[in-house]
Amino acid sequence: MKYKYPNYDECITNLACSVLKHFGCDYTHNTLKDVDKVLEENNPKNVIVILYDGMGYNLINRILPEDSFMRQNMLRSYSSVCPATTTASTTSILSGLNPCEHGWLGWNLYIPPFGKIVTMFTNTLKDKEEQAADYRVADKYYSYKNIIDNINENGNGKAYIISPYAGIKYDSLDDMINKIVETSQIDGKKYIYAYYEDPDGLMHQYGTGSEEAKKSFFEIDEVTRKLADRLEDSVLIITADHGHINTSPILISDYKDFNDTLDGDIWIEGRFCAFKVKNEEEFLRLFKKYFEKDFLLKTKEEILKEKIFGDGIEHQYFRDSLGDYFALGITDKNLKYDENSHIFMSSHAGLTEDEMDIPLVLKVKK
Repeated sequence: MKYKYPNYDECITNLACSVLKHFGCDYTHNTLKDVDKVLEENNPKNVIVILYDGMGYNLINRILPEDSFMRQNMLRSYSSVCPATTTASTTSILSGLNPCEHGWLGWNLYIPPFGKIVTMFTNTLKDKEEQAADYRVADKYYSYKNIIDNINENGNGKAYIISPYAGIKYDSLDDMINKIVETSQIDGKKYIYAYYEDPDGLMHQYGTGSEEAKKSFFEIDEVTRKLADRLEDSVLIITADHGHINTSPILISDYKDFNDTLDGDIWIEGRFCAFKVKNEEEFLRLFKKYFEKDFLLKTKEEILKEKIFGDGIEHQYFRDSLGDYFALGITDKNLKYDENSHIFMSSHAGLTEDEMDIPLVLKVKK
């Protein structure tokens, strides 16, 4: 399989920076020049960004026909961040910051001042249903200013978020589309960001080639086409946080000799895995023996030097949340700690092109 690193000059962070630039707000990274040009030339009443979770560029081209809305209006592909996962990538589009800056690196993160591995979105301890605390741990230690608030406070327009988890909530795909249209009809210049959690959830459960996943792609394509027909004076941008790849799990607990070299559980993601090591020599020998063909092994120092998590002013807890070593997925294997870990048919966060390449779909509506 071909693999690649993120391009932090042409990634989802840069799309957020283009939005900030258009609304007259400060931004700290490059913008996407072709998006800038469209926004400047049209100066629309509405800038609308819809993020369909997991709807990778290569999957769109495999599943949808050439005359589909997505492929007919595909500007190009561009890059997710690292890891190519919802926690890191959606936080980047909501903040205009790279992962090293906002610190939301993966589904599970070791939080230094808290001293435990926490599932960031659910506020539970890793692989448990137990709440990590009676407050939202991630929000306490990894708060950031999202671009919705930034535009509302500092920009030349208003901003709205449409999501099951924040802002204007909805209960179905059709309802989301209706909420986008209704919001677009409010007077004044606006930024509207909408998030939809499929096809990611369906691919996790059934795999990328499943009928369930294909049906979701076609449904999303059709409702987005209908949305575009209902819009006026708008630039509609469709993207994703990451792609997907069918994966095969490896339980570290099945390799007792390797497991014995570790100082506790693994974290971040199964395809971008952080280790704390207590026996380095044996760790390196056994990693090479068992996992070398499926994962790139990098030290913490290499991760930092190569700016795998991007550049910028690092979050105060960023470096201390990292492991001693990292395994980066380059085939279809997915590291899990033991049988209590979530096992999916399809996953992401590795370096394959199917995971890293995301779509940049753009439609201008006069």
